[in-house]
Amino acid sequence: YPYSHLEEKTQWEHPKSGKRKRVAGDLPYGWEQEADENGQVYFVDHINKRTTYLDPRLAFTVEDNPVKPTTRQKYDGNSTAMEILQGRDLSGKVVIITGANSGIGFETAKSLALHGAHVILGCRNTSRGNDAVQRILEEWHKAKVEAMTLDLASLQSVQHFAAAFKSKNVPLHILICNAAVFGAPWTLTEDNLESTFQVNHLGHFYLVQLLDGVLRQSSPARVVMVSSESHRFTEIKDSSGKLDFSLLSPSKKDYWAMLAYNRSKLCNILFSNELNRRLSPHGVTSNAVHPGNMIYSSIHRNWWVYTLLFTLARPFTKSM
Repeated sequence: YPYSHLEEKTQWEHPKSGKRKRVAGDLPYGWEQEADENGQVYFVDHINKRTTYLDPRLAFTVEDNPVKPTTRQKYDGNSTAMEILQGRDLSGKVVIITGANSGIGFETAKSLALHGAHVILGCRNTSRGNDAVQRILEEWHKAKVEAMTLDLASLQSVQHFAAAFKSKNVPLHILICNAAVFGAPWTLTEDNLESTFQVNHLGHFYLVQLLDGVLRQSSPARVVMVSSESHRFTEIKDSSGKLDFSLLSPSKKDYWAMLAYNRSKLCNILFSNELNRRLSPHGVTSNAVHPGNMIYSSIHRNWWVYTLLFTLARPFTKSM
């Protein structure tokens, strides 16, 4: 609500537009409404163990007569994550985002958290994950955001992450599979698989399988696979038209970083399509998204040539 420091008063009408705000939606996650012995309503925050007579939904007021933006305004190439979610109250929604300590994952996590969602950052580097949490809390100290260790290059780590999340006994409304490596040299993971394939696809595939039950119980829920247009420039079939498993996790002599990335992104889309076919009848949808060509994030860090290309393309591509 607007506050006038000169007149020392608050009001629900915007001083310029005259538009009035109102409280809408359910209470944020973890809050309950109670009444004292005098019948006065107060609110209990079970997560932070505190009470208040101030309705917590005041932080998420909406306009009485909001103007619905056009499709172009909502999904224009210059739209930011914050603009896309403008006016939405995500209180009570629980979100997991992989690789959320930087780049697209961080911007997504910040926007969702600042709109009331309880966001969990699944990060390989715990220190960087905690730094990302602090950066979000600096923008809004009441944001519900936390970091948990998740290394997609280790199927055991994926298993531990899923178990730790389930132990929280909270729903899962949105799972965003965002983490990825690009242009990485050939290496094998501890599971003896090529790292680009495992990090970009198989680790996420396993994570979704482990959280399948939670997603179903939380319906309506959704899974978002961050893929790429690069999926069009590859093939995973042999000459007879059958799936060639040797292409998914190739040997060192058959490895090319760009092709490995493209194949993993194709796997993302095939998985997302099949996941949606299987889970949509149970209230869980799955979508694959292309975030934009050559967005300048940290994904190009593995080779200086890629860094140079991304730098040259930066003025012509969508800004982070």
